[in-house]
Amino acid sequence: MAGNATTRFDNVSLLSVASVLPSRVTTSADIEQRLEGALARLKLRPGLLQRVAGVVERRNWADGEATDDATIQAGARALADAGVDPSEVGLLINTSVTRKHLEPSVAVRLHHGLGLPTSAINFDVANACLGFVNGMSLAASMIESGQIRYAIVVNGEDADEIQVNTINRLVNSDADRDGFMSEFASLTLGSGSAAAVLGRADEHPEGHRILGGVTRAATQFHELCVGSVDGMFTDAKALLKGGLDLVVSAWKEAAPEWNWSKMDRYITHQVSSVHTNAIVKAAKLDRSRVPTTFPTLGNVGPASIPITLVEEQKTLQRGDRVLLMGVGSGLNTAMMELAW
Repeated sequence: MAGNATTRFDNVSLLSVASVLPSRVTTSADIEQRLEGALARLKLRPGLLQRVAGVVERRNWADGEATDDATIQAGARALADAGVDPSEVGLLINTSVTRKHLEPSVAVRLHHGLGLPTSAINFDVANACLGFVNGMSLAASMIESGQIRYAIVVNGEDADEIQVNTINRLVNSDADRDGFMSEFASLTLGSGSAAAVLGRADEHPEGHRILGGVTRAATQFHELCVGSVDGMFTDAKALLKGGLDLVVSAWKEAAPEWNWSKMDRYITHQVSSVHTNAIVKAAKLDRSRVPTTFPTLGNVGPASIPITLVEEQKTLQRGDRVLLMGVGSGLNTAMMELAW
């Protein structure tokens, strides 16, 4: 039985992608200084975050900055770059993990802040770190079907609260090394916002075609990474193995229809050096074509793929083949090809 879900698009393009980053830089050294007592008690050497994850620093929102405001700013920038007036937008999908409350949706405030028309459908899509790619696929499907002309997919993440809660708990607990490492991933998170505008390819020949891609689920691993504002608890070894097996299975099954072995750029979800190196090795990717932003931005959840694409777009040439790819807690994987 086929394990992949496959989607193809004939007339959808990515018109623009934009990001807004927080101004406050939090270094891994800063975090480890706050954890000094716990690290000493557990006899863990300084430099753990950089040595194990490759994360040197990450961004957090400073005083006067807010996630939703930054996401609105990223959305406005993406619309301006695409040359699309807010009145023309038919769909807004928010894909953030971060949310201040259970209801209403985060999307409603962003819809209002961007000045979108009453006819613009708006809602949240949540799927851990794959949310943005899933949102792009859903928006592309609605454009392809003729329901809308333009869509904007947005994401804003705030890692501050979860990191503060995690640090306070680790400092004041008597957790052993296994307990400490189960919360390690929370310390690698970063904050940021991103937005992408999609439209019809025949109306925008200057756009970047969204060709389609695959998704695959391995939901038997749904308990390997469970998070909330209180903390994120992860079985890192099992999560890495399950994620790699899932990616390799999806990659191999997709091979007859999609030749992804020689892409010009692989925009991967940014987790850590361990994760990136493992993906490169397992899929036999050209390491020089796999850019990384986690060393300076950390893991920005669903925003990490569009933020990395923003960083890379100035070096991409017309006709380059770009693959967006990642794994999200649950587990799910997604791969989407763009013709730049």
